[in-house]
Amino acid sequence: MTAAHAISIAVTFTWLGMVVAISFLEAPLKFRAPGVTVPLGLEIGRLVFRALNVAEVVGAALLVAGLLIDGPPTRVVVAGSAAVAVLVVQLVGVRPRLTRRSDRVLAGEDVPRSHAHYVYIGLEVVKVIALLVTGILLLGV
Repeated sequence: MTAAHAISIAVTFTWLGMVVAISFLEAPLKFRAPGVTVPLGLEIGRLVFRALNVAEVVGAALLVAGLLIDGPPTRVVVAGSAAVAVLVVQLVGVRPRLTRRSDRVLAGEDVPRSHAHYVYIGLEVVKVIALLVTGILLLGV
């Protein structure tokens, strides 16, 4: 196993763990904590997801570099590329809408729940599956 291959495996499973822990545990649970208001939860979420997204971009760059260096089978590249593509769609297409909505809530407006939130969650599920498949395929190569 090459160093690039080992790094690709580590990055993939680390990225997967971060997404699962934050998107599917921290994000929904913070609003259940005593004393956490919607505005406070939104501010916490902004901080946490900004940090997660920075870590994801670094992870995506490392994964892409590792795959380019290692040259794994096409199926691995496709699965890894799917995770990276989902991240790009989230950051460029969905996050700005969610940010605009949370800006309005924090300004005191009463706004309905955004459909973009459901799109983001759906994309998180797709990304988790893509990362899991990528990691499993990398382990088998």
